[in-house]
Amino acid sequence: MNSALRVSFFFPSVTKVPYTKPALTYKAQLSQLKERGLRIEDEGSFLDILEKKSYYRLSGYWYPLLADKANHTFKKGARFEDAYSMYCFDRDLRQLIVKELEKVEIAVRAKMIYIFSHQFDPFWYTRTENFKKSIIHNDTLEKIRTEFRRSDAQFIQAFRKKYNNVLPPSWTAFEVISFGAISKLFSNAKPGRSKRLIADYFGLDDRTFSSWLHGFVYVRNVCAHHSRLWNRVMRIQPMIPNSPKHQWLNNLSIPNDRVYYILSMIIYLLKSINDQNSMIDDFKNLLTSYPNIHVGAMGFPSKWDNEPLWSV
Repeated sequence: MNSALRVSFFFPSVTKVPYTKPALTYKAQLSQLKERGLRIEDEGSFLDILEKKSYYRLSGYWYPLLADKANHTFKKGARFEDAYSMYCFDRDLRQLIVKELEKVEIAVRAKMIYIFSHQFDPFWYTRTENFKKSIIHNDTLEKIRTEFRRSDAQFIQAFRKKYNNVLPPSWTAFEVISFGAISKLFSNAKPGRSKRLIADYFGLDDRTFSSWLHGFVYVRNVCAHHSRLWNRVMRIQPMIPNSPKHQWLNNLSIPNDRVYYILSMIIYLLKSINDQNSMIDDFKNLLTSYPNIHVGAMGFPSKWDNEPLWSV
């Protein structure tokens, strides 16, 4: 079978058509939703929300309320207020995740700086010989240079004035480079004692830890773009740890591409860093504030709160 036939077999041709839907006024959008069966109890409030949030962004939250998704008709009794509650829950969930991931990210940066700098030197992240694939390292390093040039932080400007190095030592650079670059530096670093020590500090082997960092970068990007998260099926699937150092999930028959798994990862690392965190309480309080949220849509199994990992 030639390559053209293979492509045709796996990706059958679809006749494409031009997009012809017109832009609707806010009132026309309101009328359309009502015609499709969505109950809107406070039309003035709805129009105000629509103007500030946009129809398309909100549509992801009333999508679960559709009875006929092809024709966009709603289930009997479907209410806009329920869809908007999902939107608000999702917003608060993203804010919680970003707040807790910040603690993880700072700890990861600190541990990488300390251990790699002592094994190699303060400029270890710039040296190609420390990494498995030079192409990946060169690409990461170019992005770091761009971030360094763009930075207007006072300590970066002071470094430029005093030193002739193209890039600063890792403890300075790691204050301005992205979490994505941090993740790539770790995953591409050559295997060795230092890499194992960093992962072990967080209670994982280095392959699993690298996979989790990649997952956190993905979720951080979703949150940064204010994208729908709560019922998302993630494009990434972080590894399931084979021999975690600390208490992990007992129920391993759960999907690793849903919010429940990501939250469990964050809780696990937070307990490795500081077991006095409040994330579990904060999340449970969030569920109490939004009683219409179905946790199964986030990948939560039954009796999830009986998991030792999820105990306060």
